[in-house]
Amino acid sequence: MPDVINTEQAQAWNGPEGSHWARNQDRWNAVNEGFNEPLLDAAGIAEDHRVLDLGCGSGQTTHLAARRAHQGHALGLDLSGPMLAEARASAERQGITNASFLQGDTQVYPFEEGAFDAAVSRYGVMFFADPVAAFANVGRALRPGGHLAFVCPADAKLNGWVAAMASLRDYLPVDGFGRPGLPGMFSLAEPDRIREVLAAAGFTGIGINQTQAYGTWGHGAEDAATFLLSTGPGRALMEQADAVTRSHARRTLTGHLRAHEVADGTVRLLSTSWLVTANRTEGLSNQRRIWGC
Repeated sequence: MPDVINTEQAQAWNGPEGSHWARNQDRWNAVNEGFNEPLLDAAGIAEDHRVLDLGCGSGQTTHLAARRAHQGHALGLDLSGPMLAEARASAERQGITNASFLQGDTQVYPFEEGAFDAAVSRYGVMFFADPVAAFANVGRALRPGGHLAFVCPADAKLNGWVAAMASLRDYLPVDGFGRPGLPGMFSLAEPDRIREVLAAAGFTGIGINQTQAYGTWGHGAEDAATFLLSTGPGRALMEQADAVTRSHARRTLTGHLRAHEVADGTVRLLSTSWLVTANRTEGLSNQRRIWGC
């Protein structure tokens, strides 16, 4: 992997967290895929565009971007080796030949200047150790006037999975979970922070709109509870409890999720996010890249 500044995240996403997401890529896509179309529409991807997918994970958004840019190319960048392996395998299974994947840190990756027409991200931009540096590097990778579009979580209280975890407050230390401004999932939950970061990174025309989508978290409340407790936040909380407390917490979470079962038996939770758009400042040279991958 090229130079990595965000070492804590690199360790996590190449360790248990990355392995969990890679093993459960279909489940995570079922949770988050309701944001795919709004995100890619906002990016304005044309058939000949070169698209950069930031924090691409197991590659679903990269694959979809490649299909839209069928005469161009989509490149997925992520820290996680396990997830990138799944992304490449999935692209091969689907016969997608104009997508490629690289392991690297967005903050310092040596992108060719002006190599991309658009950059997108579905929940991949909240974990930067230095977000201004990361977005400035993305800006250099975009051609003048190129578009940035990403989805990131809004207020934790507006997200159903956070409410589900909060139901465990009698058993687990969930207070403070999802606090905005701290590094992690909700680091960009406040619009003013998003504007501050993107403006400092040199972006203009910043737009921030709330968007919502229901995601499928499991087939029945028990399955959904098991999945939620297997995630990074769930594991971290359960590891702090004894066996009896963990049993009580699991029953409580299952009861909470049972209220969200729909007619087909799946558990559906509402996610509320910001759909953010911005433009690369005009004025730098526009260099087009010829992809050989």
